[in-house]
Amino acid sequence: MKFTIITLFPNLIKSYISESIIKRAIEKNKVDIEIVDLRNYTNYSHNQVDDYQFGGGKGMVLMVEPIVNAIEKYKTNESLVILTSPQGKTWNQKLSKNYANNCKHIIIICGHYEGFDERVLDYVDLEVSIGDYVLTGGELASLVLVDSITRLIDGVIQNESHLNESFENNLLDYSVYTKPVDFRGKVVPEVLLSGHHANIEKFRHESRLKNTYLKRPDLLNEQELSKTDKEFLNNLKNRKEE
Repeated sequence: MKFTIITLFPNLIKSYISESIIKRAIEKNKVDIEIVDLRNYTNYSHNQVDDYQFGGGKGMVLMVEPIVNAIEKYKTNESLVILTSPQGKTWNQKLSKNYANNCKHIIIICGHYEGFDERVLDYVDLEVSIGDYVLTGGELASLVLVDSITRLIDGVIQNESHLNESFENNLLDYSVYTKPVDFRGKVVPEVLLSGHHANIEKFRHESRLKNTYLKRPDLLNEQELSKTDKEFLNNLKNRKEE
């Protein structure tokens, strides 16, 4: 998998990808991350890439020309071009999986300032938002995309780590514990210390259901729940109302 990130602030990207799992993925040749300085693709003096918007209004707008120049320099027949934008499709785990499994090259354009010339959209395949809020720039959003996709690529992390993660089967992850067993009277559930694998799996599944019900009930789909799951949630709901 190859990522090409078009940005005004290359050092922001370099700093993040030089650490942790992303760094190891690069070293193992699982991913290739290419950082492109947008200012190198302008035809204007002083490396200008933005200007005032026509019609008046506050804020600077990224020009279409340098962005398209950069896209055309790096785009191939295998490229997917993504623009980070608060107006885009909300990013989620399903999209991460799809692109991890089906894409070979992703070009990400980091939005900035007051926005970008609308004509840029004619040269991108997808606008992506990481949430309903506005950032000062798209670098953080681009790194969210890169991180969430990279960790799903075969061989980057252990496959077992993906099986019960949050958002798998529309459920959040189960609660986890480590040392000490007793912290100020709050004790690790006994079942996790029992060594009984079947009971531990039952506890963890119910923990996923409970966490989803309490924290993200919007994720629950009654049609996908077993009879046992529905009974567990009904009992949980009744206890909550008591």
